[in-house]
Amino acid sequence: MPTNDSVDITRLLTQWRQGDAQALEQLMPYVYGELRTQARRYMRNEQSGVTLQTTALVHEVYLRLIDTHAVEWHDRVHFFALSAKLMRRILVDAARARTAVKRGGRAARVEHDSAIDLDQLPTAGSNASSLCALDDALEALAQLDRRRAYVVELRFFGGLSVEETADVLQVSPQTVMRDWRLARAWLGRELRREG
Repeated sequence: MPTNDSVDITRLLTQWRQGDAQALEQLMPYVYGELRTQARRYMRNEQSGVTLQTTALVHEVYLRLIDTHAVEWHDRVHFFALSAKLMRRILVDAARARTAVKRGGRAARVEHDSAIDLDQLPTAGSNASSLCALDDALEALAQLDRRRAYVVELRFFGGLSVEETADVLQVSPQTVMRDWRLARAWLGRELRREG
């Protein structure tokens, strides 16, 4: 299995964007393991009765990536940032489907603590309404401060480090940490208010 060399990944992403279908085939062994690690983190606490599996989540991300020819890839981090966004959409869509009732739908009431941290955020294995509530809160945060919402998305859904997040957003690691703290506090308050 190839090592996760960002130079090779960037080169393959560029070739793929330029229409080289073989570049995508060469790229997947480099990124598949890391995508599985991201997905496994969300799926490890999956509730019984939920049909979405780690491999299925990775394959769904892959299928959606195939349709993203217009993206101008910068590097490996940019690729995983987009993957995080896609994974979030897939997980939230699955959670919304689980909370839906025939021709309508009703989410259950969910209680949240005041200051949330990474381990307290809902995962795919959480109550589906918790993940939906988090998504709604992130959408509301994005209306107020897009960058802070993106920091949460990259760190939580993408599993990116502070430094990788700073690289994607082209800000300092200190700015990422400040945004992370403020976003967590805001999300905690928002989730409590909605809960």
